Formats: sequence, structure tokens, C-alpha cells
Amino acid sequence: MTTTTTRPSRRGLGNGLRATSKVLPEHARAHNRSLVLQHLFHEGPTSRADLARATGLTRVTISDLVGVLLAEALVEELGTQPGRRVGKPAILVGMRTDAYQIVALDLSDDTVLRGAVLTLTGEAVERRSLAVDGRRGDDLVDLLGRFARRLVAAATRPVIGIGVGSPGVVDPSGRIVEAPNVEWTDLPLAAVLTERLGLPVHVANDANSAALAEYTYGGATGSTLVLTVGKGVGAGVMVDGARVHGARDAAGELGHVTVVDEGGEQCACGRRGCLETVLSAPALRRAVDGLDAPAADAVLADVGRILGRALAPVVSALDLREVVLAGPPELLAGPLSEAALDTITERAMPAIAAGLELRMSTLDDDVVLAGAAVLVLGAQLGVS
Repeated sequence: MTTTTTRPSRRGLGNGLRATSKVLPEHARAHNRSLVLQHLFHEGPTSRADLARATGLTRVTISDLVGVLLAEALVEELGTQPGRRVGKPAILVGMRTDAYQIVALDLSDDTVLRGAVLTLTGEAVERRSLAVDGRRGDDLVDLLGRFARRLVAAATRPVIGIGVGSPGVVDPSGRIVEAPNVEWTDLPLAAVLTERLGLPVHVANDANSAALAEYTYGGATGSTLVLTVGKGVGAGVMVDGARVHGARDAAGELGHVTVVDEGGEQCACGRRGCLETVLSAPALRRAVDGLDAPAADAVLADVGRILGRALAPVVSALDLREVVLAGPPELLAGPLSEAALDTITERAMPAIAAGLELRMSTLDDDVVLAGAAVLVLGAQLGVS
């Protein structure tokens, strides 16, 4: 069953990601183009002269780049800059954020696929959901492809790409290395969907997508861990404005860290006592099912203490300023999050724990969708 809903956007633009690699000469033009689009995206309409000052590029280079972007209909001239009376009036240039759209897909929920058609600034044009009905493996890939095709058809502007936030370990090419909960192993999901849909598809881990969304749209600091709780548990980590990938693109895979040494439930990964077995949304719902409010709060607080013990070494090792929880607020907010923060504070050095914030995501259910949009912006336009 497909459902369609609309909600007003509350999106606000935040930070751009810090560059993590040296710009080579052969990439200079693409890099300069990215600088211009990034500035217009985050700062709004700007004159060519101010673009040159803000980016450090020459006025000739800016003039050439703006000419190309005008021809591609990615930017537009918006009239003269007010408030200047001396000399030739400066013409403002703005990014046409409403001229193109992005299709975003969120696979983090244990019961439904979530999808949206978004503007370049993350405003929802169309939202839909589709019941998973227990599908796994190839059946889930087929369902995802059909769902994405419907969303592309629902777009009201040209779609520049499709972003997917997926559970599991995902490499830079969009290949699912391992996602036990949906029975995907060594699956080139981005390539499969690109071939089927005829549009660029970009895939990243759902928690990493959430971290990108919180940083770009949600006001997160440059040193943040975003923990996503859905059918599984994952984390995306930003340190000093750069996303942490890890040696095997598996940074943040906290869901499969053992936290229950004896008598733990078996996890989808085959081991017992993983964090996912106590903190995933299905596990939390089972744990509180049938309990009155005080008993449910006590159970959730116990899980919060387990989470705090798992997070304390990570917060300490990376000197994080905040932890953001993304998932069902009725389960995560309150006793669970409070107990987690108390436990981290007890176990970390005072210099690190002082001022640490643990909060719910400001983007609610949209966090992975917004992050999937950031994937497309970065890959197709160089904007983050």
C-alpha cells in the first residue's frame, strides 16, 4: 500500500562540509564550479564581484563560470543589488534551487520504504511510503526500483539524481558490502538502480546520510555522532566538519558491537548480544509491549544505560560535542536518552563530558531523506 502525505518544510541550511582531499589541476574547473554553487546555495544571491571575493577566484574565472551555469539553467540573474549608488549597479546571481528536483529514499524503517521528491534545498514536493511486507534480498531490490520509478514520475521538475539511505556497510561506489537485516551482500545497488531507472543513483549508509543531513540542514556541530534507530542501529560520525569513513567504509557500525555478554538474543548478523538486539525499534517495542508507563520507563532507562556504556569510549576517543538520536521519539526521548547521557557523563573525562549534548534529531522522520538529498547535491553539483 502506498500512502501520500504532505507537510510544510521547516528546512534551514547549515554548514558546508570541509574538503578532505587535495584539488588536482585536472579537477580545478569542477572544483571552482563547486565553490560557486556552494556559496550561492548557502549564502543566497550574490554579485559576481562578491562571488570572486568569497571564493578567492578571479573575476574573469567567475564571469566564465557564471556564464556556463546560466546556460545550464542552474543559476539566474535576479536584478541589481540594492543599496549601491556609486558606479555600475551590481547584478545579483542566484541558484535556481526550485528548477530541479531530487528523489530521496529512506530504507531505515523496519516496516516501510519512505520516499520523497525534494527541491535542491530539501523542501518536500511529494512524500510517499510503501509497505515492505517482509521483503528481503532481490525482492526488496525490485520493490525499491518500482517505488523509485513512481517517485520520479511524480516529480514536477527535471530530476538530477536519486539518493538512497540504506542499512549496512556501503562502499563509495554505492555497493552494499553487507546488510544482514535485509539479506544484502556484495550488492551493487547504485549501479543496479542507475541501470533500471536511467538516472544517477547515489547510495550511502542510512546513518551516514543522517549525519550529512544534520550537518547540512539540522544545525549539527562539526563533531557529531548521529545514531539512527530503525530496523537496525547505525551511526554516522562527523569530526571537524568531515564525515568519518573508516578503512572499510564501516565507521559507525555500532549496531553489531556486543553489549550483552551472557544470555543475549541472537542478532541478524549471527552473533548474540549486539546493541541492535536491545536498541533497534522492533526490540524496544517488544521490550515495552504490555507494560504500564513506569515499568516501560524503567526498561527504556536500562537500555539507555547500555547505550551510554557503548557510546562513552566513542565520545571520548573522538572528543565529540554532541550525540543526535534519530528514530521513534516515543521510545528514544525521555528515560532512554536521559540515562544514556548520564552514563556517558559518568564514564568520560569531565573535560570531555562537560557541555556534551545528547538530543533528538531536529529533522524527525526526514533525516535520512534529507541526507539522501545531500548525497545527490554533492555528487551532481559539488554542493554539500
